[in-house]
Amino acid sequence: MEANELTLIEQFRDKDTELQTLWEEHLLYEKQLEKLESKPFLSPQEDLLVKDIKKKKLLGKTRMQAIIDRYKS
Repeated sequence: MEANELTLIEQFRDKDTELQTLWEEHLLYEKQLEKLESKPFLSPQEDLLVKDIKKKKLLGKTRMQAIIDRYKS
């Protein structure tokens, strides 16, 4: 995300519960991915989990982007 988008998130997340929830989920997914991807080897189950987390993270980021675009205009 760009710096100006992060600024908008900071500015509006207290007023927008959906944006707040999406941002918290985004941070949670990043932490989960960091933990899993720091392992030297992933089991097949962990590999599927990484793929699932990345899909959820992308979906949430797309929804956040739509909200941010509304605030930009």
